[in-house]
Amino acid sequence: MKKLIATLSLIIFINQIGFGWGSIAHRAIGQLAQWHLSRTAEARITQILGSVDLAMASTWMDEIRSDSAYDYTNTWHWVTVPTGTTYDPEIQVPTGNAYEATQRIISALKSDTLSLEQEQEYLKMLVHLVGDLHQPLHIGTGEDRGGNDVRVRWMYEPDSSNLHRVWDSDMVNAKQLSYTELANHLNRYVTPELVSENQSVYIEQWLDEAVELRDTVYDVPDNKRLGYEYMYHNWPIVEQRLLLAGLRLATILNDIYG
Repeated sequence: MKKLIATLSLIIFINQIGFGWGSIAHRAIGQLAQWHLSRTAEARITQILGSVDLAMASTWMDEIRSDSAYDYTNTWHWVTVPTGTTYDPEIQVPTGNAYEATQRIISALKSDTLSLEQEQEYLKMLVHLVGDLHQPLHIGTGEDRGGNDVRVRWMYEPDSSNLHRVWDSDMVNAKQLSYTELANHLNRYVTPELVSENQSVYIEQWLDEAVELRDTVYDVPDNKRLGYEYMYHNWPIVEQRLLLAGLRLATILNDIYG
C-alpha cells in the first residue's frame, strides 16, 4: 500500500506548478543567510561561487527546470507528510524529495570530496531547498498538490489563482518590496536569542512546523476570495518562515564551511 501511495504521489506531483517561494522571497532568504555567515564560511563560499552571492544563487534550482538534464530534480522541491503523521520515507516518491535531498546534499558538501562544479551546484541547490522547506505548502498533505488544486481569487485580480501561489508569491509581491528591502526588514527582527535558538539544525522540526500551520494556511472563506484579511492574519507567518529559513541556512553553511 505504501508503495502504491508513493507511485500515486509521483503521478500527482510530477507536474506540480508551484515553484516554492517566488524569486523575491528566495533571494531575501539568501541575503539574510549571507549577512549571518561567519567570515570563514563567507570566504570559502565566495571561492566556490565567485561573483554569485547566496541571494542570486537561491533561484538557480528553479531556473534549471527549463533544462531537461536536471529533470531528476523535479520532485526535490516538496515532501509529503499527511496530516497527523510524521515523515515516512516509504510513502515518498522514488525520485527523491526536498527533505531527503537536503540531507544528502549537506552530507555531500561536508565530505569535501566534490569537484568544484559539483560543489557549486549542490551549494546553490541547498540554498533553494532550505527555502522551500520553510514554505508551509511545500510540506504537502499528498491530497491537493501542496495547495495547487485549491482554487482561489487573490485580491481583485480577474483570473483565479491557487493557494500555493498565494503563499509562494502573491502575498510577498503585494508588499511591493525588493528582495533587499524585504531582507532588511526581516533582519530587524534578529536577536542574539533568536540566532542561538536556531544554532541546531533539525530538519524534521521544520516539517512539524509546517504541519502545525495547516489549519491557518487552509482557512479559506467559502467564496474562495483571499485579500487583505487573509494577508493580515498570515503575513506574520510569511515573515517568520522567511526569517527562520535565512538564519537556519546560515547555520548550516557555517557548520559546513566555518
